[in-house]
Amino acid sequence: MTKIKICGLTRLDEIKVVNEVFPDYVGFVFANSRRRVSFDRAVELKGNLNPLIKAVGVFVNEEPENMIRLCKEQVIDVIQLHGDEKENDILKLRQYLENDIIKAVRVKETEDIIKVAGLPCDYVLLDTYLEGQYGGSGTAFSWDLIPQVSKPFFLAGGIHSGNILQAVKQCNPYCIDVSSGVETNHLKDPYKIRKVIEKIRGI
Repeated sequence: MTKIKICGLTRLDEIKVVNEVFPDYVGFVFANSRRRVSFDRAVELKGNLNPLIKAVGVFVNEEPENMIRLCKEQVIDVIQLHGDEKENDILKLRQYLENDIIKAVRVKETEDIIKVAGLPCDYVLLDTYLEGQYGGSGTAFSWDLIPQVSKPFFLAGGIHSGNILQAVKQCNPYCIDVSSGVETNHLKDPYKIRKVIEKIRGI
């Protein structure tokens, strides 16, 4: 069954909702974003999260020491590199950590996906390319650009309850990643979270 990740959690009431509906992953954003959380807030959120739900830390060109610390202190379970990180950056993390690593790519063409799939990460995340923006666009890219991918991949970018089933059917991702698609007025909406999870679990 396709897994689901609810990204960009910032508040304890959102943790309460996800504990009830049980997505496979949640995301804490440590990069510059309106959804950014501090180290202390992430500790509080993780402390209230059901331990069977994996917490993903989302980073853009972050110092490796900070990501290593968050993993060692079990604030996050998975690293998501959403910036310009290269092979050497991933290998450096591998020296210190056994945590899974997701490498995101903002897709302009099929070749972008093929290149990232060749990196020493565990998963690839496919997101929408927008000039000057690392993610969180709320818009979808053309899924026709996705080739046969050598690694399991997360599919992000403009996914919501209205297109999630089409995304699964057309792209066969390992995991669907939603953020703005489960928000109302820039806040996570419990109804929308439940809706996407019901849809994906009902396949």
